[in-house]
Amino acid sequence: MGTLGAVALAATLLSGCGEEQEPPAEADATTSSPAPEESTAGPEPSASEPSEEPEASASPSGSADEGDGADEPADDASEGGSDDGKTDEGNGKAQGDDKSEGKGNGKDSKDEEPEKPDYIEYGEVSDRVGALQQRLQDLGYFVTSVDNAYGGETQQAVFALQKAGGLYRDGVVGDATQAAADDGVVPQAETSSGKVLEIDIDRQLVLAVEDGQVVKTINASSGNGETYEAKGNTYTAYTPRGSFAVYREENRMYASRLELGDMWRPKFFTGGIAVHGSASVPAFPASHGCVRVSNSAMDWIWDTWGAPSGTPVVVY
Repeated sequence: MGTLGAVALAATLLSGCGEEQEPPAEADATTSSPAPEESTAGPEPSASEPSEEPEASASPSGSADEGDGADEPADDASEGGSDDGKTDEGNGKAQGDDKSEGKGNGKDSKDEEPEKPDYIEYGEVSDRVGALQQRLQDLGYFVTSVDNAYGGETQQAVFALQKAGGLYRDGVVGDATQAAADDGVVPQAETSSGKVLEIDIDRQLVLAVEDGQVVKTINASSGNGETYEAKGNTYTAYTPRGSFAVYREENRMYASRLELGDMWRPKFFTGGIAVHGSASVPAFPASHGCVRVSNSAMDWIWDTWGAPSGTPVVVY
């Protein structure tokens, strides 16, 4: 893991979600253990690269005034992902030196064009990244730009694809992840009618569903099930399951009164629990109870898809 990855992981673990209303005392075990793509076990993916930041016109740089109503656990920090070298067997990554040796051609090896690795990871800029972005977009994963550059938004979409396919969640596109994209792996909706925001806790996904059809699949991170202290009280990082509806929304950067972080444009659906934008949406449960999506995905939910007050929210 590089310096950037270590910094991002540390920032992720400091993020939070919460105000003064305590979530239910009993926490579900939300941390899933996806199987690696080619093997049966693997370490929990680590945080690395930053997620897509909201556009300058849409993301305030500071905290907003406190709001009224229910108190919510809040979450944010820097983006999570994996950037820890080239030994992930689950994604078919090559090991060793991929540079051509330049034997027998009279050229020094340092002048040779290095070969592309047989996997795609964060930071690559190439036509094959553009093809991947287009495929993810066609399948309904949240990708707004096909620009040939593997950045935070593309990483979020790859996380979501890997989660939908039960693959190792490292954001690296090896053989198994590419096969999932080629085969058109997408999650299926649980509801069959109406416009519903579905939250799949086990796979850590948010689905925008219309009449039983998933129109957008978004990487998410919910409560990690751990206890934490805030203003002298003990809370549990718990995201409740059940059928709810959006009952309150804040079209701004909303600051938690438990001083655990800010929430971008939250939509509350039960007690103090909201779906909200965050600069940190790793591939695993990491919040204090709310459901994080990227800032740009939250903008899409607000500005394009809608989800006004009264929109059903089904958590399973």
